[in-house]
Order: sequence, then structure tokens, then C-alpha cells
Amino acid sequence: MIRNHSRNVNVLKRILVMIVIIFLLILMWSGYVLWKINSVHSSDASQPAEVGIILGSSMWGDVPSPSLKERLDHGLKQYNEGKFEQFIVSGGLDQPEFNFTEAEGMRQYLLDHGVSDEVIVMENEATSTLENLQFSQLIMEQRGWTSAIIITHTYHGMRSLEIAKFLDYAHPLLSTTDSKVLSMPYHKSREILAYSKWKLDECLLRLGFKSLETVNNPT
Repeated sequence: MIRNHSRNVNVLKRILVMIVIIFLLILMWSGYVLWKINSVHSSDASQPAEVGIILGSSMWGDVPSPSLKERLDHGLKQYNEGKFEQFIVSGGLDQPEFNFTEAEGMRQYLLDHGVSDEVIVMENEATSTLENLQFSQLIMEQRGWTSAIIITHTYHGMRSLEIAKFLDYAHPLLSTTDSKVLSMPYHKSREILAYSKWKLDECLLRLGFKSLETVNNPT
């Protein structure tokens, strides 16, 4: 009876030690990712790129959300400064009942701010950052474009640039804007989870256990 009690206590101690170790590892990883998120900087775009890829964010009904407007306004600033010549606006349908995809809402916003429709290309299917960049890359290949600036929020820049490099973008540049409308504690916490998922997916992709199709469309 005493021996059984002692064994149970030892097992419980081991379980508690494992829980503490796992918690500390998660805490260390989260701190490392947060440091990477906070360390991201826009690329030094001394030479203009052919295309600026604005990564989608949520729509509010028929119009871009305030956070998406921040990305669009930053893209407009970069375009007006001559940093790139063409837009790719990337993002699919947020909700089945919505009338417009993110890309359609973004295109209209750019048109309303004086951009010619001739320099805007829509990518209407993406539902993730990986798809944003993968599908935009296909558009670039079809049009013979080789250089791109990725436009997004600062907290989202590190993962976006890593994905672009994984997809073999040729020297991708990054241009980010801070947000005045989003809660950074919330969105950075979400980004830590999203980045962790991406690193797992990247590992499985490199090892051949997944393909881009299965990552984009998990069963």
C-alpha cells in the first residue's frame, strides 16, 4: 500500500515536472517569436520594384476595414513615391454573404484615391498569408514581373517575408506600417500562434510530408 502510494507520488511529480518544462519551452518560444516580430524593419528599397503586393485584411461589409485601409494608405504612399509601378491586391471573400472580396474592396479604394485601373491586378482567391503570396507569385510569373514589395502591417511583416523567401521570390522587399486601430497585444498574440503554425507547416513541407495544396486546403 505504501509502495503504491510512493509510486503514485513519483508519477505525479514527473507529470508536474513535464508540465513545467513544456510551459517554460512555450514561454521561451513565444518570447523569441515576439522579439522577431518586434525586430522587423522595412527593406531599404533603393531601387523601385515592378509590383507592390498589398496583403488583404478583413472587409467591413462592402468597404475595407480600418486596418485594411491602413495597408492601402501605406501602399498608396509607396506608389506615389515611385517605389513600384503596379499593384497586386490580394484577398478572397471574408464571409459568404459579403458582396465583394478583399481584393475587390481594395481595388475600389485605390480607384477612389486616384489610382488608374490599368495598374491594379486583383487576386481574389487567397484566404491566408501563404495563399496571398503564392497566388500573387503566379500572377507575377504570368506577367513577367520579377521584383516585388510586400505591403502589410509591421506585426505581420516577419512571417510574410519568410513565406515569400520560402516560395523563392527573387529578393522580396518588405514595406510595413504600424497600426493605430488594432490592439497590438491581441494581434501580436495571434501572430505568435500563426507564426508557430507556419514554422510547423514549413518543416513538413521541406521534409515532404505536406504539399502547398494540403497546407492551403487541410482535410
